[in-house]
Amino acid sequence: WMSDAIATRMPRVCSVRKSWRLPVALVAAVVVAQAAVIIMRPRDRGPEPAPVEPRAYFSQAQLERADDFRGPQRWIFVAQTAIGLGVLVLIVRHPPRRLTDLRRPLVAGAATAAAISVAGLVAQLPLAAVARERAKDVGLVTQDWVGYAGDVAKSAAIGTVIAAAGGALFVLALRRLGDRWWVAGAVVVVAYGAAVTYASPVVLDPLFNEFRKLPAGELRSDVLELARRAGVDAGEVYEIDASRRTTAANAYVAGVGRTKRVVLYDTLLRDFTPAETRLVVAHELGHARYHDLRGGLIWVAIVALPGMWAVAELTRRLGGDAAAGARAVPALALAVAIVVPVLSIVSNQLSRQVEARADAFSLELTREPDTFVAFQRRIAVQNVSDVDPPAVFRLAFGTHPTTMERIGMAEAFGR
Repeated sequence: WMSDAIATRMPRVCSVRKSWRLPVALVAAVVVAQAAVIIMRPRDRGPEPAPVEPRAYFSQAQLERADDFRGPQRWIFVAQTAIGLGVLVLIVRHPPRRLTDLRRPLVAGAATAAAISVAGLVAQLPLAAVARERAKDVGLVTQDWVGYAGDVAKSAAIGTVIAAAGGALFVLALRRLGDRWWVAGAVVVVAYGAAVTYASPVVLDPLFNEFRKLPAGELRSDVLELARRAGVDAGEVYEIDASRRTTAANAYVAGVGRTKRVVLYDTLLRDFTPAETRLVVAHELGHARYHDLRGGLIWVAIVALPGMWAVAELTRRLGGDAAAGARAVPALALAVAIVVPVLSIVSNQLSRQVEARADAFSLELTREPDTFVAFQRRIAVQNVSDVDPPAVFRLAFGTHPTTMERIGMAEAFGR
């Protein structure tokens, strides 16, 4: 009688334990991610921004133009995200059996993941075209539809190859490790992040743009002098032909080790003064000075294991257990689409703080707060930026301080 009672109760106990795994895993992932943000947050983020009002720096027409453009663009982005999730839910409920049931499991996993990648892209294309047309209407887009179609095709091809590799590796891990596949998955995530960070500037980026080393001249001398004063090995400095696609101006730092570089948009060099460009370069040198790309990889390494545990538990809850094989790929895709944005919201806190530190570094290096304010005003107008976006969107999606926060910091620095 006792053995029969235990045997009857055991499945219920196991079911209760499994039901707690998902919420515990999700909470653990968020807690670890937040702890990593707290531990890694910069201590020297410059002065607290002074209170400033947008109307003191921008005309009513400029503010209304940005609001009229950026407001609908945000909701188009939300709609695209919803469509992507809807497609994944549909595929989880009605998986493509002709692909998931192929004889070779690894091929089945790769084919299913590739199909999911293409389906999500195609479903979101109409809204992407609407967003692009709206950007064209305000003068941000310069590329024709043929060039845009070529970029979409290249992006789709790259995304499909990466998805296929991920699907095959997932099935392989399921077959070898069973329900503990996510441990190997965490290792793959970190390795993938490191590989993309290192190789992207020399492998992927040249597929979309032309890069040329900044020629000898006053600007190159200024860059090298700034790097010397900052004690930074900036790697090489490149100019990118961004004007073939957009009138927006920007700059970024990319790569690690031998691939490290500072990249400046040709629109930045064309439309802004040398003093303003020096400030941008100083900001990017700040990223190099504090090894921010490496810091991002460290954050990923810390969060990868609990994050993949959360993905695994959600995948299992959606029906993707070890016995499902390639049929678990759609559940994995949906789980990743849910967990990654949640962790990104947490990581964006660190990103905003890191960007604030780079701003403070550029102000310390150049000692030109008035030029900093002038640059922020001009680039906000040129990029049709929302200088003070709604708090919800800022907290969820903001990777940089707002324009007004940056102006406020420069004003506080000047005082």
